This record gives sequence, structure tokens and C-alpha cells, in this order.
Amino acid sequence: MLIIKKKLIVMSIKKEKLEKFWNYFQKTTSVLTLVLMFLVIYSFTASPSRAGESRSTYNGNFPIIGDTIKYPDFRYASQRAIPAVVNIKTTFTYKNIYYDDFFAPFYDFFNFFGGQIPEQTIIGGGSGVIISADGYIITNNHVVQDAKEIMVTLNDNREFKAELIGNDPSTDLAIIKIDANDLPYLEFGNSDKVEIGEWVLAVGNPFNLTSTVTAGIVSAKARNINILESADAVESFIQTDAAVNPGNSGGALVDIYGNLIGINTAIATKTGAFIGYSFAIPSNLAKKVANDLINYGFVQRPYLGVSVTDINAAVAKKYGIDDTKGVLITAVTPNSAAFKAGLNAGDIILKIDGEELNSASRLLEKINEKNIGDWVTIEYKSDNKIKTAKVQLLNKNGDLKPMKKEEISAQSILGATFEKPSPDMMAKLKIDHGMQITDIKSGPLQRAGIKKDFIITEIDHNPINSIEDIEKALANRKGAILIEGIYPNGIKAYYAFTI
Repeated sequence: MLIIKKKLIVMSIKKEKLEKFWNYFQKTTSVLTLVLMFLVIYSFTASPSRAGESRSTYNGNFPIIGDTIKYPDFRYASQRAIPAVVNIKTTFTYKNIYYDDFFAPFYDFFNFFGGQIPEQTIIGGGSGVIISADGYIITNNHVVQDAKEIMVTLNDNREFKAELIGNDPSTDLAIIKIDANDLPYLEFGNSDKVEIGEWVLAVGNPFNLTSTVTAGIVSAKARNINILESADAVESFIQTDAAVNPGNSGGALVDIYGNLIGINTAIATKTGAFIGYSFAIPSNLAKKVANDLINYGFVQRPYLGVSVTDINAAVAKKYGIDDTKGVLITAVTPNSAAFKAGLNAGDIILKIDGEELNSASRLLEKINEKNIGDWVTIEYKSDNKIKTAKVQLLNKNGDLKPMKKEEISAQSILGATFEKPSPDMMAKLKIDHGMQITDIKSGPLQRAGIKKDFIITEIDHNPINSIEDIEKALANRKGAILIEGIYPNGIKAYYAFTI
């Protein structure tokens, strides 16, 4: 019996301890649960998340609309951007500008009666971004080039006639101006800080639907899609999946804070409409071009003086390169900035101003963000040794002087290259002067309908026998320019165009 009582007492004590332990465990578990729940909630609300972060302006906070945090929320960016994006309507007048020998008498007839050549009017359109309170607007060159009249409609429905200040086919950018003050405008953001995966908005007027906003992410950077055929083409687009359609050209690409990080320019399409990717000119490049067009009327373009190519497996094998990092220099222009800094063909550029390089398009973008006379630091590999060079960027003539418009090469202005026709060709065609087009890309000549191999014999009735003659004939010209010449098959032709 005593034994039994002892067991009962022991069991009673154990039961009491278990009950106390269980109560303590429950309390502890509840506290731990609350702590864990707090940590989970805090991690989703307070930690810097990737989806809404804009690296160009990120300060630890997200846009606040009212009393709540929206994540991501595009209303703030939309409210900033929409008033500064305009609708552009353009009027183009094209003449029947091609005449062969059969129509030559009619050409003289039209000239006799004051040049009243039959015309065709075409209406175009696009978007633009106000970049100053006094009415400067940036847009695409292809929106306004050759336009007879440019009309701008603001977000508040006011309408203005715009003046073309300057255009740059090499970047597909242009500046127009309206006579207005106290306008809402967007400041240029820093496109170098834009990151892949970052949220962006495209603002413009697709299909004439004004003040349209679409959202997407940055899909890639420094993208070259080979759509600009200018001799000095600069392609290093920001690629996004924000929906962009005809009419969006020249509109704004902004981050979630409404900072202007790009100018929408092109889409990848097989149908003429958006199918998944769009492309924008980076704001740092656009800012430099805009400043030059406003100050000079054309771009003061700096030159490094190298030809470069991306290094892929095939290039690495061809040149005996160990890896695919950097960009390969294939040629160096004599007396250029690169030449004076000691760079040579076969060297590999690894970094520019501390930024690693893996594409030629990014190098081109970085150079064209600069001004003539600026210094850049280039890290490169030469003979398997890592070297560093301080390079001062020069103009196309190889010096530091600001260039005049008439000094810009005829090839750059016209989008074509020229050479003297062979003596046999000139004898065959019975001509004693002229310059033959050996290659033609995007530019006034191509838009006028001139084809490769055409021989220019006269410009505005001035005989042409050299590149210098062409440049002299084009210097300070405004309005229509008449080109006369002959094709290798003997057909004479006349063209009119503007620059």
C-alpha cells in the first residue's frame, strides 16, 4: 500500500510539472508566432523590393498616393509625364521629282512657269516631349524630317505651330520649338542608372489616341537593331515590353518617378503594330543631342577614332582571343583621339570610365554622350597586358574646334558615299565631270528616290567634279536643291530635295 501511495504522489507531481510546462510552452509559442508574423509582414512592406525600385532616383521610399503605398504604382509617374507629352501633326509636300529624258522638256516647262511642279500632300504624326518651360520639344527625326508644317497640340488641347530647330539622322532625334511659356516639362533622367527588370512607362499618342500610358519593364540595354542607316548612326537602345505603336514615336519613356529616361523610337514588328518589344533612345544620349541642336542647329559629335566589333565565339577564334570580354578594335583612324592615345588595331577595350564593356553599341553610346574636348579613361588589353589610357575626344577633323555646319562631310549630310567615275564610264556616257554614288543610306538623297551608282553632274546648275564641289554647293543652302545627273545605263535624271 505504501508503495502504491508513493507512486501516486510521484505521478501527481509529474502531472503538475507537465501542466506548468504545457502552459509555458503555449505562451512561448504564441509569442514566437507573433514575432515570426511580424517579421514576415515587415519583409514585404519595409524592405527594399526590386519590383518598384527606380535606381536612378531611389531613396528608400516608394511613391505615396494619398495615405497608402502602392507597389508598384504608376499614377505618380503618369501625373508627371502626361502634361509634358504632346501630339505632333506634320504636313509633307512631295513633288513629282523624278524626270528622265522623256520628261525633260516638261521639266523645262515647269521651271519656266515658276517651278509649279505637281505636288502631293501627306499628313503624318507622332509624339514629342516638352523639355523646357519656354517651349523646346524633343521628338524623333523621322516624325518631322522634310515636314512643310509642324503643328503641336498640348495635353490641355492648346495648339501651336512649331519651328524645326535642328535634327540629327544619326540618332533619329530632332528639336522643335513652340512660342509658349510656363509649360509643364520633363527633366532628363540618368539612363546609365536604369536597370534591366525595372518598371517603365511609355507615354504618347498611338493611333492618334492622345495621352496614352502603357507599362512594362526594361528588357535589355545597349540594343543595336540596325534601323538607322546614317553614316554616323548611333544605336544603343533601351529595350522594353511596354506597348508602343505608330504615333508613339518621339514620346516619353519614364521611370516610376516620372523621370525621362528615353525617347520611344521603334518597335519590333512584322505587322506594323506592337508585338512585344519596343526601343527607346537613352536619355543621356538624347540630352547631349538636344543641347547641341539648340545651341548649334546640328550635333557637335565627338570621335574616338576606332572601328570596333563585338567579341563572340567566331571573332575570338578568328583573332586568337582567349575570352569574349570587351570589344575588339579592328582599325584606328590616323591622327584620331585613339591614335594619339596609343591604341592600335587588335587591342581589346575592356572598360570606359570604369564601366565594363561587352558591346560596341554601348561604347558608341558612351562616346556620343560626351562633348568634343572631354576626357575618357579607357582600360584595354594589348599584347596580353592590361593598360589604361586617358583619351581626349576630338572632332571629325582631329582637333578640338567646334565645327561649322558646312564643315560636316557631304557623306554625313546626304547619307551617301562618292567616288570619281572611271574614265571608261565617263567616255561611255559622254560626260567630262561628275561624282558617282557608291553607297546610299538613310538621308535626303535616298528619300528623293536617288539610287546607287547615279552620277551627280550638277547641283543647282553648278558642275560637280569632287567631294569639295558637293560640299560647296550644299553650304548654307535652304529650301529645295536640284540635282542633275545620269545613270550608268545612260538615263538622265533630275531630283529635288531639301536638307
